[in-house]
Amino acid sequence: MPVSSSLPEVLESCCPSDVVPVSSGLSRRSFLRFAAAASAVSAVPIFTEARLAAQNRRTPKVHVPGGIYIDANENPMGPSPSACLACEDIVKNGGRYQMELQADLVKYFAAQEGLKPEYVAVFAGSSEPLHYTMLGYTGPGKSYVTADPGYEAGLMAAKISGARVVKVPLQADHAHDVRAMIAQAPDAGVFYICNPNNPTGTLTSRADIEYLLANKPKGSILLIDEAYIHLSDATPCIDMVAADKDVIILRTFSKVYGMAGLRCGFAIGRPDLLGKVVSYNGWNSMPVTAVTAAKASLVDKDLVPARKKIISDIRTDTFAWLSANNYEFIPSVSNCFMVNTKRPGKSVQDAMAAKNVYIGRVWPIMPTWVRVTVGTKPEMQTFQVAFKEVMNEPVTASWAAPEIFEELPGRFLS
Repeated sequence: MPVSSSLPEVLESCCPSDVVPVSSGLSRRSFLRFAAAASAVSAVPIFTEARLAAQNRRTPKVHVPGGIYIDANENPMGPSPSACLACEDIVKNGGRYQMELQADLVKYFAAQEGLKPEYVAVFAGSSEPLHYTMLGYTGPGKSYVTADPGYEAGLMAAKISGARVVKVPLQADHAHDVRAMIAQAPDAGVFYICNPNNPTGTLTSRADIEYLLANKPKGSILLIDEAYIHLSDATPCIDMVAADKDVIILRTFSKVYGMAGLRCGFAIGRPDLLGKVVSYNGWNSMPVTAVTAAKASLVDKDLVPARKKIISDIRTDTFAWLSANNYEFIPSVSNCFMVNTKRPGKSVQDAMAAKNVYIGRVWPIMPTWVRVTVGTKPEMQTFQVAFKEVMNEPVTASWAAPEIFEELPGRFLS
């Protein structure tokens, strides 16, 4: 079944009015229609940081021994000790589904944030609900509005939904230009705000987010990606959800919690808004290792502040080195930053990769800037040596990375 702009209607066609009660609770016709819709959704490629990073590497596509990988905004500290212990313990009972663990995680997080459990849905990271929000709330006549430069994954899903993509340049301070976003898309279905922004690591003020929410077109929603919120001093926007605003918030355990490979995240929103996103996820349940590690991470009250400081200290040291060597960079409050190579950024990516240091990526609107993830202190020291060597070399031709919209087989989860 082809994936097209009619996909939301396909899913919505599996409605309760079609159901004739049988022992399973579904008629054969409804089940087949649901299965067809689920099959269509399974063809949707889920683009994540890992997938985009790998696609922008010339070679190799997989990690090699000794490589310095600071191109996917991963946390090299990995899961916390308590999360690792939780995984080890639960594996012994891995022969059971234990879906109650997923419900327990939702209840615990909701209680932490002052929400009812029905306002929270758990996913394998935050990329899945990002894509599903695009499928549910954009399409022909419902534009997708994002910053430029901004996280690219939503562009792919918007293409699949048939939506017009509106890319609005960041302001001079690298905050989202919310007034321009509103002005350029009176037909918007989704306004996407990543705060702190990926790739610049910069903040958009709470006042500007509130302005966007108050002045957006009727019927549109505000999708706030808070994947990096714990690394900054920004005020989260979950209270907007509690106030039943037209907001969906994304959270992930991939960044400060170091669980990128374990895959766990949340979509947070009013139940009626969240329902459309969850409908694309079918009956999927989470791996017990992911949910138990996530719960252990939330219970550890010292984990976030401790890791925030470690990353901040390494980032500050790196910025001091960049300044001392007269390299221009964008001050970031996240676990990544952008540095101006003053030459085609992709050529610098290539030259760094030749030294087994993988950085990236480059955004078309800023072709001489590359994004670098904050790694460990030794990794950033290796980066400094390699970067200075590359910057002292003559400019070479750049390799053209494939477009993210190219046709790619399968569904990419990472």
